[in-house]
Amino acid sequence: MEQDRIMSKTVPFEGPTARWLPDRNSSGRRRLHLSQGPIDLVIEAVGDEQEVARAYAQAHEAFEMVLEELARELPLLRSSNAACPRGRVARLMHAATAPYRPEFITPMAAVAGSVADHILARLVEGRTLARAYVNNGGDIALHLCEGIFRIGICDDPVTGAAGGVVLLNANDEIGGIATSGWRGRSHSLGIADAVTVVARSAAEADAAATMIANQVDLPGSPRIERTPAHDLAPDSDLGGRLVTTGVGDLTRSEIATALANGETAARSYLERGLLSAAYLGLAGERRTVSPTTMITHPQNPFREEPVCA
Repeated sequence: MEQDRIMSKTVPFEGPTARWLPDRNSSGRRRLHLSQGPIDLVIEAVGDEQEVARAYAQAHEAFEMVLEELARELPLLRSSNAACPRGRVARLMHAATAPYRPEFITPMAAVAGSVADHILARLVEGRTLARAYVNNGGDIALHLCEGIFRIGICDDPVTGAAGGVVLLNANDEIGGIATSGWRGRSHSLGIADAVTVVARSAAEADAAATMIANQVDLPGSPRIERTPAHDLAPDSDLGGRLVTTGVGDLTRSEIATALANGETAARSYLERGLLSAAYLGLAGERRTVSPTTMITHPQNPFREEPVCA
């Protein structure tokens, strides 16, 4: 879950930093890197030079208070029965996770996507941009008026193994993409190597990816190593729930069963309008839940922006 080792620290962080990344994209434009504590954003805006400059300034300004505001409400955000929080990003987190209750979920399941959504909203506010994105460790908020987004899915964040490809255009009305799995930076209750979701916002994608990844599982299997979350992170919102720390060799039947469990959850969430498409990967096997060809998994996918949990 996004019950992130991301927000586990309770000590103050150093102030936010901003810098231009040394690489340039195909258009010769630079990307902006904003970071503070566990938050690490890569931002790109495409459009008129002055519009882009103003957009970057707006994003930088909006980033200044994000971590401080989240830290104020951490106890509330780590609760599965919390009232609606007050902070701007915190409210996005609460709204994205509320539809899944009474299943267990806390607002922390959408923290990375919500931060990306918040910064993107300020980036594009009042600006005319062809396209833009805010990538928060693989959970990406998207703005697309012209052209396409071609985004590669990373099946394994440890090895960098490539998986599927997400292809989006402006008519798809997709605002976010997110990935979850037990090998990523967040603790997971399941065994998925990667579950990638596209949705109306990055926060919604983040919450859905977390919930589906939890369901890609083989409950009670001796091949799965599990540890109470609070043993790994004492202040984890998962408390004593068992999170996956190792997955042994699985039979093809076991892989199929685990993926089918996740696929059932994904189809249920799709029917409820909580996501637009999902990609599930485990031990080299993949499943796609999509009413269109928005997500594919060719042999050698092109990777523009790798998406790793």
